[in-house]
Amino acid sequence: MNDEPQRIRGKRIALLVEEQFDDPELTEVAEILKSHGATVVMVGPTAPTVFHGQRGTTITSDLAASRIKSEDLDALIIPGGFAPDKMRMRHAMVDLVRDSVTAGKTVGAICHGAQLLISAKSVSGRQITCWPSIAVDIKNAGGLYMDRPVIVDENIITSRKSDDIPAFADAIVKALRSQQDS
Repeated sequence: MNDEPQRIRGKRIALLVEEQFDDPELTEVAEILKSHGATVVMVGPTAPTVFHGQRGTTITSDLAASRIKSEDLDALIIPGGFAPDKMRMRHAMVDLVRDSVTAGKTVGAICHGAQLLISAKSVSGRQITCWPSIAVDIKNAGGLYMDRPVIVDENIITSRKSDDIPAFADAIVKALRSQQDS
C-alpha cells in the first residue's frame, strides 16, 4: 500500500485567517495538506468568526489565536492577500507566529504573509521570498530577499504568489515529513 497521500497524518497545522485573505493561498494549501493526512485548524483573531476572502470565499475560524499555543501545533501557515496587514495588528497572532518560529515549528508564509513574519521579528538574517511589493520591507527588517518560487530557510518556508502553491505546499509537506522521520 502506498502511504504517499498520508505522508503527514497526525500533524496539526494552523492556517491563519483574517478578512481579505487570498482565497487559493488559504483554501488550496489547506486542501493539499488535508490530502496528505494533516489536521488543519483555521485560526483567526476571534472564533468562531466568518472571514471573507478577496475572491468571495468564506472561512469560519475554529480557534482564536489567543486560545492556541505553538506547542499545540506542528506547523503554522500565513496566507497572503490583505489579511496579513490586518493580522499584524493583532498581538495574539503576532505572538503565535513569533513563538512558533522560536520553537522551531515549520512556519510558512506566502505572498504578503511575510508581513507577519516581519512584525514577529523573524526575518533578520533569513532568506525570504514574498510578493515583490514587500521585498523592500523584508530587506529593511534585515532579511535577504530572493525572487524564487519557494525558499526554505531552516524552519521558515516562504513563497511569492498563488502560482507557487504547489511548490510551497510540497516544501511544507517535506519539512513535516522530515520531522516525522527524525
